[in-house]
Amino acid sequence: MASLKLKTSIKRLFGEITIPGDKSISHRSVMFGSIAHGETKITNFLPGDDCLSTISCFRKLGVTIEEADNQIRIIGNGFEGLTEPNEVLDVGNSGTTIRLLMGILAGRPFFSTLVGDESIGKRPMTRVTGPLAKMGAKIDGRKDGAFTPISIRGGQLTPIQYKLPVASAQVKSALILAALQAEGESTIIEPAETRDHTERMIRKFGGEIDKDNQAITVKGGQNLTGATIHVPGDISSAAFFLVAGAIIPESEIVLKNVGLNPTRTGIIEVMKKMGADLEIIQKEDHSFEPVGDLIIKTSNLKATVVEGDLIPKLIDEIPIIALLATQAEGTTVIKDAEELKVKETNRIDTVVDELRKLGASIEATDDGMVIHGKTQLNGGSVSSHGDHRIGMMLSIAALLCRNNVELEQPEAISVSYPNFFAHLNNLIR
Repeated sequence: MASLKLKTSIKRLFGEITIPGDKSISHRSVMFGSIAHGETKITNFLPGDDCLSTISCFRKLGVTIEEADNQIRIIGNGFEGLTEPNEVLDVGNSGTTIRLLMGILAGRPFFSTLVGDESIGKRPMTRVTGPLAKMGAKIDGRKDGAFTPISIRGGQLTPIQYKLPVASAQVKSALILAALQAEGESTIIEPAETRDHTERMIRKFGGEIDKDNQAITVKGGQNLTGATIHVPGDISSAAFFLVAGAIIPESEIVLKNVGLNPTRTGIIEVMKKMGADLEIIQKEDHSFEPVGDLIIKTSNLKATVVEGDLIPKLIDEIPIIALLATQAEGTTVIKDAEELKVKETNRIDTVVDELRKLGASIEATDDGMVIHGKTQLNGGSVSSHGDHRIGMMLSIAALLCRNNVELEQPEAISVSYPNFFAHLNNLIR
């Protein structure tokens, strides 16, 4: 699909939608099901392109995985059940797949090669390959293992005591998955708390992992057992509709069964600071991840500062927070977000450039952006640049625009939200 004419000048959004399964949890449920012993059943799995790349890779590693109606059945035989792939493992556009898979492959006694799309080819891998090499894995790739293709000859790993230079759930998770295969006890220290789905998943599959402040301790040689996983709705996907409901006049949207993991709820904290009319109906936590329903109504918003330890809790939501800030009174500052430069795109520059095309008053900084509100958005030709979150943000921005908006590369949205436009259209009144 070359381009898509987006809906503009919307009068109201009203209704109820069920957000698709969480991308991070969908990835990890397949991975842990593949390295556990026995059967794993996954419901409400996200059938987005990224998560399907994870399934594809593990099938090539010899794992039996069946798919039917967003439900997944996996027959795992432990780490030792993984076999040397006969072909290259292609992760597509998925940074989660490649980084976490490197942690698993580092401990396996065979050779494998990982590749991805053009975007993955630009994303830094040294933050993972470096510590894995210290644990004993033999890893090579472009620029001394900094970029794909990455080749790994795994084997017996030694434990590691490692402090992450950046707060990254992907790097942390890769090292945890390697540490599960090491001989002895590893300690991984985060500079700031990041999403803890991997730690929760280990416990769900019968493993042990300890956390003391920012220090995570993992014992090697653990055996995991298959589990039944219901994937909650993805709060990163819900964020686009939370913002839409807050900025479109006379709106009210109910979002059902959204994951409310406290390491992921930065978007809620920011919206409440800005004065959003947002209600949370927390459900009793009968699963390993807390969930609830969210009700968002049109809001009178004020500017804020987004910084520090809050950033890892909303790193994927910053593009849509930037749009939110264009409709708030005053100047909003986002900082300490250098990590945005190495996502699917350089999200700092891309967000600023694309919102400016629509008439926003926004400037990039070295570690974030400054947004001046409240601003009337006009219209124009914009692009997702192949980044799903940029594409969804611009689709929400178009709802406010007075003139036509044309979106280039709308197909990128299917990475995390295949039904995004159907859900959006169902809310338009």
